[in-house]
Amino acid sequence: MSRQPVISCEFFPPKTEKGAQNLLLVQQELAVLRPEFYSVTFGAGGSTQDNTLEAVVAIQQQANKTGIHAAPHLSCVGSSRQRIRTILQTYIDNDISRVVALRGDLPSGMRDHGEFRYANELVEFIRQETGDHFTIEVAAYPEVHPQAQNADVDLENFKRKVDAGADSAITQYFYNIDSYLYFMDRCQQIGITIPIVPGIMPINNYTQLARFSASCGAEIPRWLTKRLEAFYDDSVSMQAFTTDYLTDFTEKLIKLNVPGLHFYSMNKTQPVLTVCERLGLLR
Repeated sequence: MSRQPVISCEFFPPKTEKGAQNLLLVQQELAVLRPEFYSVTFGAGGSTQDNTLEAVVAIQQQANKTGIHAAPHLSCVGSSRQRIRTILQTYIDNDISRVVALRGDLPSGMRDHGEFRYANELVEFIRQETGDHFTIEVAAYPEVHPQAQNADVDLENFKRKVDAGADSAITQYFYNIDSYLYFMDRCQQIGITIPIVPGIMPINNYTQLARFSASCGAEIPRWLTKRLEAFYDDSVSMQAFTTDYLTDFTEKLIKLNVPGLHFYSMNKTQPVLTVCERLGLLR
């Protein structure tokens, strides 16, 4: 029998007051899932640092009432040890005890990688500076990081993050469950035992998804691409199809006894709520 997985949801930091109000409503509506945490992304080179901090502090201030804690993303590329040290202390001062530690991408035009080149260096630094204060999440790539030399090198890089002190991992989204299963098998073979939670991306806009997937290395299966392309401008029919598809996809993951489900919400409640309601995940 499959057990009920731990749920988490991801947001991007709002840039306007209207966006902040919308995000608050989204958080309130997704609370029926009783997620363990809400993560908030961190722009390239820390470009959304202030927005991220504001969003995670607001989430954490409600944690005593909601039980849902904040997990800011922390990108190290292009940064310094002192800057990361300052950010970590700010999170500690605001009772935040979980971070998603990432290498991140250099902003356009920036060539200096800073004092950190890889995420394992950031994980090691967090442990050196703060001990066990933070639960550290890292990224995993079932379909291989787009900048990795090959799959073996990518897996070695992932193990370095685990060995540096990561507690668990969240995968890049994928639409091929076999890729996740194969990745899990390979992790087991080299002694990686931390929970690896599948990331799930709802399909709200196919054109946007295709563009993003091409850059981050997430494969959209050919059959799914053809189905989505066939809808053209019929957004209502496409949404109905993608919600059905995502429900079936998520159900298959649950039956595999995955340790959790991480929804890339894109600051929207649908179709996440519909999928979880169909699967009996409202709590």
